[in-house]
Amino acid sequence: MITTATLEDVLSLEKLINSAYRGETSKQGWTTEANLLSGKRITLDELEQIIKNKNNTILKYTKNNQIIGSVLLVNKKSKLYLGMLTVSPELQNSGIGKILLKEAEVHAFSLGLPKIVMTVISIRKELIEWYKRHGYEDTGIREPFLLNDTDAIISKEPLEFIVLEKIL
Repeated sequence: MITTATLEDVLSLEKLINSAYRGETSKQGWTTEANLLSGKRITLDELEQIIKNKNNTILKYTKNNQIIGSVLLVNKKSKLYLGMLTVSPELQNSGIGKILLKEAEVHAFSLGLPKIVMTVISIRKELIEWYKRHGYEDTGIREPFLLNDTDAIISKEPLEFIVLEKIL
């Protein structure tokens, strides 16, 4: 079941997102950043601020009263920004990510937004290809990778973001 996350979900979301992106547990899935970055992907405070912002929506995918997937959607007035698409590492490749992407499109339509944009670390080739198979295209735009307080780069390759978009 997909519903909108609330402040009561912050603890579960923080655990899920960090387990899918960083650390040893993330290596169970194919979307890990553990070989690129160390530190937390997100903090409890950051999640609280995201949820409190009226332009943001976090959709959560719940099964058996447990959050096993989520996605951040940000209303940018002329487009919807999609970020932190997360699926529990042991459940990746089960279709949950695809379902959350479709739900993001429904959300964009409900807001009258004509496209969805996202940023992906440019050396994440397999992830970029997955998004391309779901209709996202490389815009040619690159953005710098800026560290937050909890990140540490461990990649030998330079990091930057590639901007992908899907016209709806």
